[in-house]
Amino acid sequence: MKLRTLAAFALLLLAAIFALPVDAQSTDNPANLPQRDGSHDFDFLIGDWKAHVRRLPDRLDNSNTWIEYDGISNHHKILDSNANFEQFEVTSSDKKLRIKGQTLRLYNPTSHQWSIYLVDVDKGTLGLPAMVGSFTGNRGEFFDQEDYKGRAILVRYVWLNISPQSARMEQSFSADGGKNWEVNWICELSR
Repeated sequence: MKLRTLAAFALLLLAAIFALPVDAQSTDNPANLPQRDGSHDFDFLIGDWKAHVRRLPDRLDNSNTWIEYDGISNHHKILDSNANFEQFEVTSSDKKLRIKGQTLRLYNPTSHQWSIYLVDVDKGTLGLPAMVGSFTGNRGEFFDQEDYKGRAILVRYVWLNISPQSARMEQSFSADGGKNWEVNWICELSR
């Protein structure tokens, strides 16, 4: 009987010893997973691009009338860092409408996320809040919450179809907490 008790105790002790490292290394919590270095995720953008934009001017209004624009989008690294700056200028097909903008993208090595700020040089303002997010493979998603026509909405940028010669960025709005998204800006870049 003593031998059986001793053997059972030894088995329990061994099971406990081998179980400890498994529990200590559990990946059930995403915060325990190693973080991916995304500091070069926007490197594909560096350089000069042709830009074709489709813009939905009446947003969150069930509109399907788009305006098309063509122009340029130029991206440069800042001080040989992972940060980059975009200068963007497009004109509508009928030459009556023009959009000009600047974008500042900054990488946070602690959070492993990018912050995207729209810069309005004419007004001397930095668009806040920043769009914040990251890439998973060849898809980047960035979000913020803004006020649009007196109501809080979610805004999402999605980067996709990325290659050395092309890329696509879509902006969407959601008025229902992200259940439904309306794409209202599509920018297709080509070299």
